[in-house]
Amino acid sequence: MAGRGRGNGNASRGRDSLVVGQVIGDVLDPFVRSVHLRITYDSRDVINACEFRPSQIVQRPRIEILGSNPIALYTLVMVDPDAPSPGNATEREYLHWLVTNIPANGGIVYGQEIVPYEGPRPSVGVHRLVFVVFQQMEMLAISAPGWRQNFFTREFAELYNLGLPAATMYFTCQREGGYRGRRSQ
Repeated sequence: MAGRGRGNGNASRGRDSLVVGQVIGDVLDPFVRSVHLRITYDSRDVINACEFRPSQIVQRPRIEILGSNPIALYTLVMVDPDAPSPGNATEREYLHWLVTNIPANGGIVYGQEIVPYEGPRPSVGVHRLVFVVFQQMEMLAISAPGWRQNFFTREFAELYNLGLPAATMYFTCQREGGYRGRRSQ
């Protein structure tokens, strides 16, 4: 994919990888990053637009949210805007993970997991998996949605008064047999 970003999703060769990958537009409105987000599957960091195979992302990743406010709380959303297939995204945005009340000084394991992690298993096409972090204004009491398909990050943020994202990252994934010899990072 052209315009691959490094690290935080900011400009790569003058182009924002979140814009090039259409994360800005399809999932989110433009925003200014206010915290550092690090996502690691096993020992491999997620870099915007990098590729992972489904077998590499079965277990939930390690998440680090680093901001300047030591008493802040965060919400993490992980969605697939390309479900069930990029050409027919009738389940857009499929919710893979939802964690709220994540303390800045304690990490995601101390947050409240509302929807358990479900490793992506795309069957058709190349899917974008998007992680979005919001800074909360207060502790939240959130009920789990009744289903994972057709979760809308923008509507969720509006419903719970989360505002614009504090950070976001994404990677791509397709079924194991769909790589046709391409090398994963």
